[in-house]
Order: sequence, then structure tokens, then C-alpha cells
Amino acid sequence: MPVIRKNLKVALIQHACSDDRDQNVALISDKIEQAQSAGAKLIVLQELHNSLYFCQTEETRLFDLAEPIPGPSTDQFSALAGKLGVVIVSSLFEKRAAGLYHNTAVVLDADGSIAGRYRKMHIPDDPGFYEKFYFTPGDLGFKPIQTSVGKLGILVCWDQWYPEAARLMSLAGAEMLIYPTAIGWDPNDAEDEQQRQREAWVTVQRGHAVANGLPVIACNRVGHEADPSGHSAGITFWGHSFACGPQGELLGVAGKSEENLLVDLDMARSESVRRIWPFLRDRRIDSFADLQRRYIDDI
Repeated sequence: MPVIRKNLKVALIQHACSDDRDQNVALISDKIEQAQSAGAKLIVLQELHNSLYFCQTEETRLFDLAEPIPGPSTDQFSALAGKLGVVIVSSLFEKRAAGLYHNTAVVLDADGSIAGRYRKMHIPDDPGFYEKFYFTPGDLGFKPIQTSVGKLGILVCWDQWYPEAARLMSLAGAEMLIYPTAIGWDPNDAEDEQQRQREAWVTVQRGHAVANGLPVIACNRVGHEADPSGHSAGITFWGHSFACGPQGELLGVAGKSEENLLVDLDMARSESVRRIWPFLRDRRIDSFADLQRRYIDDI
């Protein structure tokens, strides 16, 4: 019997941010409505979309940007999801308790309910990306979130580089992998180095799609954000949000300016691809115990 196609239109909302939270939310809300009008049923927002990327410096006052979940942002985006009948993947600075904060993706279902959340597991600590100062590593594991449009494997930014994270989401039944992202260049890097970095970012995620037989959605921010401390040239977020199918085939790629990228996913394609490339069948799980070690240095 032929495979029945089940198409899902997805919108990736790529935009620049300001230091005005309400202005950002108003902009995002308008873009969500535009995406819904264009037929999108799943709308993916970029990492920490309510504010500037504050992790360029370590400032205790910036913990004031965090909020509880449920809280103001989930209330606003839940109401919008319910009004428009769409699923929204948001990315928030979560205040779990005094002194305990997470980088958290929250999924709002089409009926306005909170379908679930994912707390970023891999936390970077590099010049310009001082996230370990702000975020406690996630403790919810790699568990897909069931929604009205499918089972979503949500991961966040730095998680993109880890095949283990993508694999565990896949093994738990995710129907797609989704990465809200805030990644960019040091403006002082040479152009060829900038291009290598961006291509590596695209390539590794397309590899996750191929290795797991799943579509991948990566939504990145755009625009230059200055370093408030003045110690660096800031970050130029490169945009280039994209979606690819389960063989890594590119379905849509955004540019480096604000854009609603619309793509169509064939939700039946993963089944067809996995039948001809049965990677899950042939995994040697009896020989993978060393993956739980930091490094194998006794051979």
C-alpha cells in the first residue's frame, strides 16, 4: 500500500531583539499571526526571544529577566496559541526558585494549554556565551512533548552539537527535532572562518536528521548585539534558520535578516526512510556502555 502523506506547515520566526521585553513580545505575536494566516500549524520561536542575548556578560541584575512557568509569557503565548489554533514552541528564561534558573523551551498546544517543557541540558561557557552563570543544567531528560501536531523532540542551541541528545529524543519516539537557537559570529573573525562555523552548524544538524530518520527544524536569531561590558565586539547572530527532511534534504533556508520561514513537512516520510535505512535496528546497544564515560583513556 502507498504511504499516506500527512503534511504539516511549519513557521520558523527569525528576528532581531531589543532590550524592551514588551516590544519584543508584540513583534513576535504579530509574526505568529502572520504565520498562522499563511497556513502554519506549528510555529517555532528562537532561543530567549523575549530579550537581548544577555549571556554576553555576567550580571546578577539580569536574573530579573527570568520568570516562573506558568507566568506572564506562557499566559500571553498560550492565549495566542488557543486563539489561533496553533502550536507554539517558545524559549524562556525560567525562574524555578530563588537562585535556581533554567533555559527552558515551553510548548503551547493549539487549545492554549501548556503541552510540556524542556530544560536545556548542555550549557556553554565561552567568551560571549557565559550561560553557566545563569542556567542550571536541565533535569527533565530527553523526553518528547506530545502535541496536537505530533510528538516534538525539543532541544536548545548548544544541544545541537550532541548526537546523543538527538538520538535519545529519537529513541523516545520524537517525530521531529526542534532547536530554538541563538548562535552567531564574533564580528572580528575572518569571513572564511565565519562561513566554516555556519556550515558546521548546518552540517551537524543535517547529520542528526540522517542518523535518526527525522526532520530537523532550527530557528536562529538575527542582528548585531553589542557587548554591554565593551570588552568584545559583541555578537552578530547569523540567522540562516532552516528545516531539513529525514535524509538531511533542505526544505527551506532563511537569510540573515528578519523572516518568517515557512516549510512543509511530510510527516509520513520518516517511516519510508527508516524502512530503507534501518539505523535503529542495527545499533549495537550491547557495545555502547562506554558512551557513559567522559573519555576513554586507559586503552
